[in-house]
Amino acid sequence: MPDKKTSLLGEILIQKKLITKEQLEVGLNEHRKTGEFLGASLIKLGFIKENDLYSALSKQLNIPYIKLKELQIDAKIFEKLPAKFTCHYKVMPVKLEEDTLTIATRDPLDVRTLDDIRLFSGFNVILVLAAESDISEAIRKYYGLGAETIEEIIDTSDRDMVMPETKTETIDEMAEDASIIKFVNQILLQAVKDNATDIHLEPYEGELKTRYRIDGVLYDIPVPEGIKYFQSAVVSRIKIMSNLDIAERRLPQDGRVKIRVGANEIDLRISILPTQFGESVDIRILSGSMLYSLEKLGLLRPDLDILEKLIKKPHGIIFVTGPTGSGKSTTLYACLSKINNKDRKIITIEDPIEYQMKGITQLQVHPRIGLSFSTGLRSMLRHDPDIMMVGEVRDFETAEITIRVALTGHLVFSTLHTNDAAGGITRLLDMGIEPFLVASSVECFIAQRLVRIICPGCKIEKKIDKNILAEFGIENNTDNISVYEGKGCDSCKFTGYKGRTAIYEFLLMDEGIRDLVLKRASSDQIKKKALEFGMHTLRMDGWEKIKKGLTTINEVIRVTEED
Repeated sequence: MPDKKTSLLGEILIQKKLITKEQLEVGLNEHRKTGEFLGASLIKLGFIKENDLYSALSKQLNIPYIKLKELQIDAKIFEKLPAKFTCHYKVMPVKLEEDTLTIATRDPLDVRTLDDIRLFSGFNVILVLAAESDISEAIRKYYGLGAETIEEIIDTSDRDMVMPETKTETIDEMAEDASIIKFVNQILLQAVKDNATDIHLEPYEGELKTRYRIDGVLYDIPVPEGIKYFQSAVVSRIKIMSNLDIAERRLPQDGRVKIRVGANEIDLRISILPTQFGESVDIRILSGSMLYSLEKLGLLRPDLDILEKLIKKPHGIIFVTGPTGSGKSTTLYACLSKINNKDRKIITIEDPIEYQMKGITQLQVHPRIGLSFSTGLRSMLRHDPDIMMVGEVRDFETAEITIRVALTGHLVFSTLHTNDAAGGITRLLDMGIEPFLVASSVECFIAQRLVRIICPGCKIEKKIDKNILAEFGIENNTDNISVYEGKGCDSCKFTGYKGRTAIYEFLLMDEGIRDLVLKRASSDQIKKKALEFGMHTLRMDGWEKIKKGLTTINEVIRVTEED
């Protein structure tokens, strides 16, 4: 039989006609199985929305319903209730006035929790309603991610708390501690939930800062101050996960590990860097779900048509250019995925292999044992490939072999670190490649950048600033054009952006451009000629996406140079 508390909640929801008796029975069965709050079970089953649940309870029980995300809570109040207490009972202290403590709870009918709070705090307690998700987020925001875990370690540890200079043996033991494992897992899980691409653990004097890179921008993640005492233990745990040497703290180390989050397998690339105050950690998060098809890259229809023709060519080189983190690898993988079939042998050489693709032979560079891009390329040719991908052309030898591979009848994809498409030509010439080799082997240079997408949940129309447009290079009549921005909401963490897309610049190697290459023309001259032939620059492509309401003028200006 259900207890009185759950029956009362169910009766309230039935009276309000928010659920049926049959739905209540299903919800109660789920509640008995999981032990979670009945309201959470009903929400998970899709029988009721979170907002409807708490609004109904608020009216029925005459208890205010608040939105924690809209409140700014005084930090002094958190001394009255520790993180482990708030996490266990799923409550959040909101206000303290004299001897009265206001507590936000998801379940005002839980009398036992109310009595425990009164007994522990010594205050009179007033309850207000808040959504469970809001309470969890507020605990992370104000107490710090994994605060209850750090408190548990501090409370239960028999050893003195120490800073990173602790002996290796002690750190090794601490790294295997269940609580340290739990804390690292919490950091990883939250990063995956937030769609972060990188986690940065950065040691400073008396502090260990945690930051996530989300949609290309770094955000501070609140963590409990006590984490500084376990800095080395956290780093050692990450090293153990990725099979690195936990005793080596003077040299950089790189590793990788696979984790599973729900049904998804996540690949983590670990980089350890020794600094003045301890080891700094960067964790790159690579998910198989990040692989895109050509159609989902954000290409405008004319550019998509060009790229589909290029990847069907029997030979030649397609270079994708841009700085680190501009999405070059994603574009190359999308191209390979499009042409990957049983009739073709595709081999890649990468550093590192970011995504594993079925049906494609992928080779990892290992410079320490002599396996460089150039040596790997020579071996790959003996495997009878039709299509090859070279992760990056970094030097003369790699560039020369790549070009000669293309001239012998292979289609090759690769990347260069240049600011625009025309800069790719001069980069190859600067490496020492003869102009006639560049002109005869390369089919196209594609420059790209990633821009953040306006959050659809808070998208509003914005008045066009003529001065910014002039700086942007747009002087046409824009009276009939609408531009948008994100106001900021819960869904986008009040940034106004959610997700990213790419902007592109295609420089096709037609006869006019090839003539300039043979004359060793500058990148500015090549770009000017390409514009005469109809090339769209990164900013022009960005303007098209601004007009479509995908991104903002400021975002395009942020990632592009002045054309």
